[in-house]
Amino acid sequence: MTLDDALSALNAQSDPDKAVQMAAYHKVERPYLGVANPVLNDLTKTWRQTLDVPARVALADALWASNIHEARVAAAKLLTQARIRPDDAVWDLLQSWLPDFDAWAIADHACMAMQKRLTAQPDRLDQVEGWTRSDHMWTRRAALVSTLPWTKQNHPKPDDLDRRDRILGWAASYVPDRDWFIQKSIAWWLRELSKHDPDRVTAFLDAHGADMKPFARREAGKYLRAQ
Repeated sequence: MTLDDALSALNAQSDPDKAVQMAAYHKVERPYLGVANPVLNDLTKTWRQTLDVPARVALADALWASNIHEARVAAAKLLTQARIRPDDAVWDLLQSWLPDFDAWAIADHACMAMQKRLTAQPDRLDQVEGWTRSDHMWTRRAALVSTLPWTKQNHPKPDDLDRRDRILGWAASYVPDRDWFIQKSIAWWLRELSKHDPDRVTAFLDAHGADMKPFARREAGKYLRAQ
């Protein structure tokens, strides 16, 4: 599978009218093909099954470099899998994309791939902590979006509780940042955590809620109000 093969497969599914709509929606200047997400799922599933890890990394790297919206989403999907061995090259490639993040959809797909690599090797959180001090908003945001798996355990082990508290500390450090996407990421992390650990979310909002943007505070507490 070459880059030309992959781009030909994507172009074969293009929809010019939808591409115009997507460009207007995402508001980032890059090529759009108008390929639906389920189609990308099917294509990348087939590619994953036919390529070994080095070939997948090489294709993902080339797709990302094309700067085509659907190609970047496909690059992330190629690397979104729980069991990848060895995965150091995958993790390194995913991290190399951070400076290119400039839109939520592409960033979120890449962060989903990052989630798998972080849960596979949690000591990578030491590297993620460095993202929280980046001058690049999307990199800071990725630190929370890529660590969402630590919101989801009902009965976390002690090490995972420590990781949960560590990430909550990052979220607290973000509260003074008034950027909408940063506030949204705080709310997203807290909202998901509230389904499994409402006490920690309540404590966070008691300590920091007054300093969050109102929409973020409301979203963070959405499920607390339903309990």
